[in-house]
Amino acid sequence: MTTGPTEIIGSADCGNSPKNAFVQDIAIALETGVASVEIFDPEITWARTSTKTLEGQAGVLQALSSTPQVIRVVVQHAISHGKIGAANGDTLLANGVKRPFCHVFEFTNGKARSVVSITTYR
Repeated sequence: MTTGPTEIIGSADCGNSPKNAFVQDIAIALETGVASVEIFDPEITWARTSTKTLEGQAGVLQALSSTPQVIRVVVQHAISHGKIGAANGDTLLANGVKRPFCHVFEFTNGKARSVVSITTYR
């Protein structure tokens, strides 16, 4: 779990779009390990290229609890259209490793209030 302040550099894509801002917030939550259960649908799945697919809110929150310490998250782009959103960027870990990310989200509906599916590419 992240301790201490994390520098967040957001995307310019979020200026006039609350849905894009939500996409960015979810990506930041996944990268820092700091997330609220409400953003995840109870039936969420999280497919990750580096490990097995997780199912359910408890599984996702458990995985987030073991997130390494993060110094900085840079979100390059955060976009949404209908029930789909995506964000990419990079994360600087406390051990000096720079880790790129791309998260693709499917929302429960077009209003994008919660996420039902995540695919992460690292």
